[in-house]
This record gives sequence, C-alpha cells and structure tokens, in this order.
Amino acid sequence: MTDRWQRAEQRYREREGDRRYRRDERAWAEHEARARHRRAAPDDEDDWDDYDDETTVIPRYTDEDQYYAEDPGEYDDDPDYDEDPEPPPPRARTRPRRPDPDAEPARAPQRARPQRTGPRREAAKTGSGRAGERRRRSRAAERKAEERKKRRRTVWLISAVVVLLLIGGVGYGAKKFIDSMAGPEDYAGPAGPLVVVQVHPGDTARQIASTMVEKDVVKSSGAFYEAAVRNTNMSSVQPGYYALPSKSPADEAVSALLGKGSRVGNLVVSEGRLLHDQHDVNTGARKEGIYTKIAAASCVGTGPEQKCVSAEQLAAAGAGSDLSALGVPKWAESEVLAAPDRKRQLEGLIAAGTWDFDPSGTPQQILKQLISASAAGYESTGLLQSGASTGLSPYETLVAASLVEREALPQDMGKVARVIVNRLEVGQQLQFDSTVNYALDTTEVATTDADRSTRTPWNTYAMTGLPANPIAAPSLNALRAMENPEPGPWLYFVTIDMKGTTLFTQSYSEHLRNIDKAHESGILDSGR
Repeated sequence: MTDRWQRAEQRYREREGDRRYRRDERAWAEHEARARHRRAAPDDEDDWDDYDDETTVIPRYTDEDQYYAEDPGEYDDDPDYDEDPEPPPPRARTRPRRPDPDAEPARAPQRARPQRTGPRREAAKTGSGRAGERRRRSRAAERKAEERKKRRRTVWLISAVVVLLLIGGVGYGAKKFIDSMAGPEDYAGPAGPLVVVQVHPGDTARQIASTMVEKDVVKSSGAFYEAAVRNTNMSSVQPGYYALPSKSPADEAVSALLGKGSRVGNLVVSEGRLLHDQHDVNTGARKEGIYTKIAAASCVGTGPEQKCVSAEQLAAAGAGSDLSALGVPKWAESEVLAAPDRKRQLEGLIAAGTWDFDPSGTPQQILKQLISASAAGYESTGLLQSGASTGLSPYETLVAASLVEREALPQDMGKVARVIVNRLEVGQQLQFDSTVNYALDTTEVATTDADRSTRTPWNTYAMTGLPANPIAAPSLNALRAMENPEPGPWLYFVTIDMKGTTLFTQSYSEHLRNIDKAHESGILDSGR
C-alpha cells in the first residue's frame, strides 16, 4: 500500500507541475500528517487504497492571513507541536483523475494540526498579531468608554454645583430685596446702659454709624445713617468722646449724640495752670488744678449711676514710678526720675489747650493719653532742636517756658525769655516771684520776705539756675518764645500796673526806679 501511495503521489506532483497554482505548503504538511495517521491505523481501514483517483489528497489552498487568524494558543499544550518544524519538500500539483466507479470511495483525510513556527507563535502570545490587535482595540474602547462615563459624571457634578449656586444666589438676592423693602434693622427700645463712643476728626456720617454699631449703640449702620441724614444738626458734631445709651433706636441715638450733656472727656487746660489746687490770698477762691479739671471731665452719667475718676486717684497715679506707663517722653525721663517731689513730677507735661480723653479708662491710662498728646504738641514746635541757640536741653526749655508763662503777657514773652537766657549765661539768680508761689497753697502776685527766703527746689530767690521742674502748664506761645528769645541785653523787668505794663532794662538802678512805679500803682501790695 505504501508503494501504491508513493506512486499516486508522484503522479499527482507531475500533474500539478503543469498547473500554475501555488501549492500551500502548510496545507501539504497537514495532509502528510493525516497520511501518517492513516498508515498507523488498522488494516481494515485501508480498503480505500485501491481507489485510483488521487483528487482526495490534493491539499486545500489556505490563505496565510486566514491561517494565522486562528487562536494562537490552540496547540500550546500539544507535546507533538513543533514551534519551528522543518518545512515539507515541495510537491507539484497534478490534475485530479476521474474516479474509478469500481473502486471503494476514499475516506476524507483528517485535518492535522497546523505546525506554527516560533516567531509566529511568539507574536500570537505577545499580541502582535491580528488577534492581539483586536484585544488592544477592545481594551482601548473600554478605556474610552470609561473616560466618557467619567466626563459625563463630571458634567453632571458641575451642572449640579452651578444649579445650587444659582439657587443660593437667587435666594440671597431675594432676601436682600426683602430686607431693602423692610428697611435696615433697628432696635425698638428701651435703651440700655451708657457706653462711650469716640468720634474721630474727619469722620463722616457713615464712619460714625460704623462706630455706633461696634459699640452696640444701634442695631445697624443703615438705620443710624438714615436717621443722621434726616437731622440737619449732624454737621455740628465735634470730634471727641460721647456717652450714649446702648441698644437705642437710631433716631434716639442721633438725638443723644447731638445733646448738650452727651460729650465727655473734654478737658480745657488754661495757660499757667498747675497740677494741684491753689487758693488766692485775698479772696480765698480756689484755683482748680489740672487733676481736678480731669476728674470733672471724666464723669459719665448722672445721679447715683454717675461714674467719675477722682482727683486723688489721678494724683496717686501721677506719682507712680512707671514713667512709660504714664507716657513720659524719653527727653524728660531722667529729670522726672530726679524730681524732688513725686506728687509734682508730671508738672508741665500736660500742656495748656483743649484735650479729649477716654473717660472710661483708668487714671493711669487717662494721664498717659494726655501726656502723650501734649508731648507731640511740644515737639511740633521744634523743642528737640531748640538748644542750638539757647544751650538748654528740651526739658530745661520746657521749665523755662513755664516761667515765661507765669511771668509775662503774650506780647512780652520773647523779652522775658531773653532775660532768662541772659541771666543764666552770667550766673545771676532769676528771682521770679512765681517760683516762690509755686510751693505755696495760697498765692498772690506779691510775695513776702519770709516766702522769698524759704529755700525750696523751685525758689529762684534762694538758688541760681532753673527750678527743679516746670511750675505750670506752658502754652505753645511761651514755648516758642523760649526756643527763640527776642534779641536784647535785658537783665531786669517788672510789671508796674494792673494793666500788665512791663518795663525791661539792663541797668539795675533803672530797675529799682521801675519797682517804685509798681509800688505806687499798688500792684505789689501784699494781702498778708
């Protein structure tokens, strides 16, 4: 049977050699495998070998692309599968003969498993073939689908947020509209306890309204502003501190602000005033000191609920040793620390003028506010640079200015300042009656021989040089006069009448004649 098969194969190759048909080598190899299988089968299955028609052994033409489109892992577990088989020898295609009717029909050959080469199988495993390409495309499609889902979720989320924002904006706008129709919030009353409110220089009605809300005087700034613009007297409001009822209706708050008794913490210090009270020798009238003036300006409220800082509390705070807490400027600290009397150490540091302070503060805080403001005013005149022409330190200039304030009228301040500078230069005693009166509880223009002979840290009849500290609150005019004294040779001066006429001279004999004129007018007569 084998010889017959070989002869049939030879005839098939000869016939196929004349045809221009490309043999499928892979299909031929498959055919060879089926042939080997049949030869190994039992003899009763070889009856078809008598069949002379060889058309059944012609291999089927198979396209390469179709062949490789099969599942690359189909034969991975087959032990007979050769990844790199040796290709079968080429054979010619022959024209099939007509079948012999007497011959037994040949059985259809079984299809052998295709032998795949190593590179092809590797390509299939790694996905580089068409099946791998389809899998990659499938995975890419899945990723794109997932991305589309994410984009849809993001769009929905953004849309939901936008809708919520629109709803919130519409709600807020509706609320504002309703509020605007209803008017600004306002207290209905009754009013609460008094609070202190500050109006700053240059404040507008809107700024004052904001301050009122911060202090809980009114419910809303809008309510106060509407009430303020309806009141034409708002333009008369002055900077300062005001005691107003808390939780007031806006109209009542505006009326309280404009009321006469609402302003508090407003202090007027006259020129030449001392810290402590003094009394006049002739009339016995009390001349209120600065501490007494501050205490009166600090009162908030009326009747049993009135709150004030006392003069005694202020004097105790003014005698403290913490100078920075009292607002004492650096250029005065050393002399204040050396003051011979702690009760008087702040003398002259509160300047003459009009001041505003917060009466709700402690005595120490009130003094610091006034001293700091006064120091800024002093320095604005050029106090720190004045020693170039006079040879005096800033604190000494302040002391000398207090003497000018107590000894001269405004028109004579420059000449009195020159007398001080001239006497200090030659070491001559100043001999000012004002320095004698400073240490006395009862004072007058004239002084007695006993008073002038009493030695104190301030009596310029009993010592040379300047007093230990200022003897009064100087005005800025007196300070400017001391910083720039009027040129002249004068060493003496005396006021000769009640009108304040003052004569200046360089000659001592002439000065004695001027004193006689003063006696004649009675200005130097003592009440003691």
